[in-house]
Amino acid sequence: MSELLHPVERAELAARLGSAAAGRASRVLAVADRVTADMVVLAARRGHRYVLLIERGKEPYVGSWALPGGHLEAGEPARAAAVRELVEETGVRVGSPRLVGVYGRPGRDPRGRYVSVAYTITLPALAAVWAGDDASVAHWLPLRTLDRDRLAFDHGQILTDALSLPPEPLR
Repeated sequence: MSELLHPVERAELAARLGSAAAGRASRVLAVADRVTADMVVLAARRGHRYVLLIERGKEPYVGSWALPGGHLEAGEPARAAAVRELVEETGVRVGSPRLVGVYGRPGRDPRGRYVSVAYTITLPALAAVWAGDDASVAHWLPLRTLDRDRLAFDHGQILTDALSLPPEPLR
């Protein structure tokens, strides 16, 4: 976990979850077949909150809505991977997102034992988006009508956890 998470992120995880839970997160990352990074991007327009999602263009979950994200490249920190994948899949460039959590429940991905490090950022307005990489569509969806249970993988839980964090300043 020390290579994937910045020391500040490790401390933040320990503070939020407690040292025992943060230790479990370290062990989950150590046994993962693959590590991915996901990004929850939020914005508001006319009093309504939106989340940026992609429609998956590849299996698993082809055609399903998902958070932007993907695999870490060799030696790449998780936060950098989340920011890179966001640009590749949606064209949106962001600063430094904050950590939501580490997700490693067995069975969360039908391809094998995947662990995801999730981040969030709130933008001051809806940014223009386009679909790239393995996303067939990128779109802002209103939170008030979104069925989180229909998101791919465990992205509904990641979104719920991101929304439960204390508000961050707009960037």
